Amino acid sequence: MIVETKHFGKIEMQEENIIIFEKGIPGFEDIHRYGIISNEDPESPFCWIQAIDKPELAFALVDPFAIKKDYDFELSDENVSALGIEEPSQVAVYAIVVVPEDISKISMNLKAPIIVNTNNKKAAQIILNSEKYTVRHFIMDELHSQGV
Repeated sequence: MIVETKHFGKIEMQEENIIIFEKGIPGFEDIHRYGIISNEDPESPFCWIQAIDKPELAFALVDPFAIKKDYDFELSDENVSALGIEEPSQVAVYAIVVVPEDISKISMNLKAPIIVNTNNKKAAQIILNSEKYTVRHFIMDELHSQGV
């Protein structure tokens, strides 16, 4: 399928890369279908999700475990059931990234990760009940604390 996008132009989107947010993403509840756009650099933890039906809507994502090695949370039984998750190997986790003009302030939302069931392609942004994480976790600070 060819998808029109504001940021990437016309792109070919494979059906297996389309994920469904049944409840949408908070703030965009009426947008349900997104395509995952992988980074050309296979070593990069960053990728994007592009709204299939809204060319101007895309989010930068990161594998939070690549940045914060001790990131840890538990999904509620309700979330596990809603996404049809049967085992942890079916789950992909992403964090939405905010890239400000000052790139040193790039941040990721660890409070509300994007959870994808890679088998059935159901996805949701889950707001964690924990106070351990925030919506603005600075990526450069985390990398510096690890000596990177």
